[in-house]
Amino acid sequence: MHMTKTTASAAGSWRELLGRDYGGATTVLAGGVAIYAINEFITMSLLPSVVADIGGERLYAWVTTVYLVSSVVAATTVGPVLTRFGPRWSYLGALLSFSAGSALCTLAPTMQLLLVGRVVQGLAGGLLAGLGYAVISAALPDRLWTRASAVVSAMWGVGTLIGPTTGGLFAQFGSWRGGFAALAILAVAMSLLVPIALPGRVPPSAEDSAGPRIPAWSLVLLGLAALAVSAAAIPRNVAVTVGLLALGVALVLAFLVVDRRAVAAVLPRSAFGPGPLKWIYASLGLLMAATMVDMYVPLFGQRLGGLAPVVAGFLGAALSVGWTLGEIASASVTNIRATVRLVAAAPLVMATGLMLAAFSQTDGATVGYVAVWAVALAIAGAGIGIAWPHLSAWAMGSVVDDPAEQAVAAAAINTVQLMCGAFGAGLAGVLVNLRESADANAAQWMFGVFAAFAAVGVVASYRSGRGQVR
Repeated sequence: MHMTKTTASAAGSWRELLGRDYGGATTVLAGGVAIYAINEFITMSLLPSVVADIGGERLYAWVTTVYLVSSVVAATTVGPVLTRFGPRWSYLGALLSFSAGSALCTLAPTMQLLLVGRVVQGLAGGLLAGLGYAVISAALPDRLWTRASAVVSAMWGVGTLIGPTTGGLFAQFGSWRGGFAALAILAVAMSLLVPIALPGRVPPSAEDSAGPRIPAWSLVLLGLAALAVSAAAIPRNVAVTVGLLALGVALVLAFLVVDRRAVAAVLPRSAFGPGPLKWIYASLGLLMAATMVDMYVPLFGQRLGGLAPVVAGFLGAALSVGWTLGEIASASVTNIRATVRLVAAAPLVMATGLMLAAFSQTDGATVGYVAVWAVALAIAGAGIGIAWPHLSAWAMGSVVDDPAEQAVAAAAINTVQLMCGAFGAGLAGVLVNLRESADANAAQWMFGVFAAFAAVGVVASYRSGRGQVR
């Protein structure tokens, strides 16, 4: 029987996955993740036009922070939501909620109301991103799981391409609201396919009856810490800014204490003991936080280089392109000693790219300077790309003897990624807002500090590789 199952699994084809029987389910699963990814990049391209229209430049970083924090909270509820409501109603609720949040962003007269819309988008988007993988086993036969996972993962590349293009075009024609309206319409259109494409319930299991647990207190502390760092960008009083940054650090320390003792935790138990796991998560977090300089790239591209919004949007995608290319190249390296060296060097590669970006920021930048910016951002992206697949595999492989612990370790990768992204967004906002306006000095300061931030990560990346050869 085992041989039969293996043969059947191998028999799954792209034609079957995308054909009449399963094409609808594949479209919904991949489309949910695509909406999440496109939203992330389209917003980055639209933000300069948003602040030019409704103001709120000091809240610029909050647009990303609140989205990422709410996405993390929602992502942890995927299991309970799926168990209670089933794939069909879970997707319908997430897609229609996302549409409502996008509509609120479309109509927002102030930055404060836009942030409310972004929270709703984040809650729905985090659920969509998680459901994209969780529903594969319920909606598709096991022989198609591998190909379906590949299609869902590929949607991040689609977002990298479509997001900046679409956002830049809407901004180019002076209609940033149209970008959010398009997302609202896309989500509603996708929801029409859900009732005929997805099953109503998932097969019951022993794990479901036990009731999945949500690490509520840990998430509250992490979310408040990220918001405290973002809030530090708002006041013009240095003492208040420093106080809020200190509060953010204190809340992170409180999270570590609480999470270590919690029954339902964000981090696996082994992350608090000896071994490389804590350094692996630290490396992932530091590298991810440093990528958040990217959200200001379209703004600086327009202000310093005089770029058209659509071109500035593509400039913002340069880091993601470098990340993708670096990840593809690095994932093919199988020699463990070579991968350890790659991971150890990754923060320095990223720091090099960010420092090059810092030195090349100037008012009235020519085409040559803009080209240097693009290369610098691609180098920075390659830095995180060459390390990410190996760090992720090490995180899951470090607790391979305990399936339950391994599941927590795998889930923590996404949580660390999104939360550290929120911290990075907040810190970038603090650095830019130290200046009266987002000028060349603000850009130099932001890229320079994040270059140093990435370089510090070499300690964690080096220690992540210790023990991997053995």
